[in-house]
Amino acid sequence: MRRRKSLAVLASAGVVLLVAAGCGGSDSSETNTAPIKVGAISSLSGPVVFPEASQAVKAVFDKVNTEGGINGHMIEYRVEDDKVDPQAAQQAARKLVDSDGVVAMVGSASALECSVNTALYKQKKILSVQGTGVDPACFSSSNISPVNTGPFLGITVSLQFASEVLKRDKVCAILVDYAGWGDAYAAAIGQWEKLTGKKLLLLDATYKPGPEDPTPFVLKVRSAGCQAVVFDGVDVAGVAWMQAVQAQNVTGIDWVFLTSNYTDKVAQTLAAAGEGLYANSEFEPYGGSAPSLADWKQTMTAAGVPLNSFAQGGYLAATYFIQALRSIQGEINRESVTAALHGLTSVSNPLVGTPYSFAPAEKHNSNRASKFVQLKGGTWVTVTPDWITLPATN
Repeated sequence: MRRRKSLAVLASAGVVLLVAAGCGGSDSSETNTAPIKVGAISSLSGPVVFPEASQAVKAVFDKVNTEGGINGHMIEYRVEDDKVDPQAAQQAARKLVDSDGVVAMVGSASALECSVNTALYKQKKILSVQGTGVDPACFSSSNISPVNTGPFLGITVSLQFASEVLKRDKVCAILVDYAGWGDAYAAAIGQWEKLTGKKLLLLDATYKPGPEDPTPFVLKVRSAGCQAVVFDGVDVAGVAWMQAVQAQNVTGIDWVFLTSNYTDKVAQTLAAAGEGLYANSEFEPYGGSAPSLADWKQTMTAAGVPLNSFAQGGYLAATYFIQALRSIQGEINRESVTAALHGLTSVSNPLVGTPYSFAPAEKHNSNRASKFVQLKGGTWVTVTPDWITLPATN
């Protein structure tokens, strides 16, 4: 009897152990397939919006998830709207970083988010693969690495295009008066001057965002004798500018605008008024037929994302991030993701003219190349098949 009782006790204990082991295995399995939480802060409402970058990131992540995720981990993407408001941007970052516990920021596109949140990102040791870097802090932070050229190198390469490709001697620049952008503007123009040994015929950085009526500026550059003018206003300002050019019958000047104006909407809105307008493309021109565009176009079209440069930025941000995730051996958390992103030191992609890098550094601006497109007959046509590449600076 004692033997039978002992065996029964042992058997009962074994059942308990097996059940406990099964529960433990279940918990471990749930932990091993926990979602990878990723965040983004974009300007989705307000005076300037950039919705396509985060939409493109989601399209890439959804595609990865349908293919099984990252070693069984699904990517959970959370996007917050900063409404082009500093307080909203700060609250969004606190929510994503502290409350939601995201492992990284991917594909953010905002007019002010970098300057508002760069200190928090450093404090929390979290990195941001910016889909569309805009304000100066995006390109001067150790914890942010944009995939795009940005407005400042965009100004430099546009001046380079005007003076060295179009061969214009009298080059001018009209720049928007954004608070805190003065030093970045000066550095951008200074780099062009150093590269070419040339000086601007006219520089005016008093154009007010909004947009301001461009007519006085259009007349000013005509009176100054400018042969080419670089303008960094957003698409709405660019449309107003070219309409003023037509209204004032200003001819004989090459107009060179930044990437925000390279959209089908601008082309359709301007029609004949935009004939001859040049725009900077920070990536392989999206309207072309290059083989490198195939996967991006297929992924965006399937997800209903508009085909434009902002969507290219989001696609690239997500693509670089996925490469970093797949390099991780072991647990995927903020620390391992940070290490993996820092391991991206020279990642080539045919959509971009220079390799991407998030190597540990005080600042990041690895995309230093552009191509240029021109409006002809209401359609954007690539006019520089080869990349115009700026040298790296310290």
